[in-house]
Amino acid sequence: MNTDTDTAGRTATELPELPGTPLARLTLDLVLREETAALAHHSIRSALFARLLADHRGAHPGRDYDPELLFLACTLHDLGLSELGNRHQRFEVDGADAAAEFLTAQGLPAARVDAVWQAIALHASPGIAERSGTLCELVRLGIGMDFGRGTDFVPDGTGAALHATYPRLSMATSLTDAIVAQARLRPEKAPAFSITAELLRERTAAPGEPTALEAATTAGRWGN
Repeated sequence: MNTDTDTAGRTATELPELPGTPLARLTLDLVLREETAALAHHSIRSALFARLLADHRGAHPGRDYDPELLFLACTLHDLGLSELGNRHQRFEVDGADAAAEFLTAQGLPAARVDAVWQAIALHASPGIAERSGTLCELVRLGIGMDFGRGTDFVPDGTGAALHATYPRLSMATSLTDAIVAQARLRPEKAPAFSITAELLRERTAAPGEPTALEAATTAGRWGN
């Protein structure tokens, strides 16, 4: 899609601004320090995509959603795939717990911490996140946009600018590698019918072959 401006009045090469609050900066530092570059870039791109989606829908920051919470939940959503967040539950829940601990330590009020926890814990739960409030929905859909889903409204120039700033670095493969590596060491992290269990099954059944997630992402708008 080629347009000169988007629905928020930005030119086709401008990106939404990341929140400049002290907590947002600390969160960005944490993710860049604790996660691989591929996962950190994916998380930041997801936050930007979620903001683009909110603007496209005409949602007003501060009235219809909280832009800081949206940034925090998107940017921290894969913390469970870092050593900091690698515990004994499915990675979404481990990540939500680690994010909640970090945000609580920074003084974020409990109700706001709980909102971020829920959005992270549900981000890999299709059909549930979308019906769990605006924050959960925007987080899940923003993450999905980084896999190439639901991006028709995004100008080509915006996509190019976003990926020039935060390169993809074989994101889907890096994500799959991290999920599967954790599950092989800790089987309890792959409960039946979870995304982790499916990725582990595919990698085990066909070593060296791309999983369905990797193949779909590679074939999508942004590639792997």
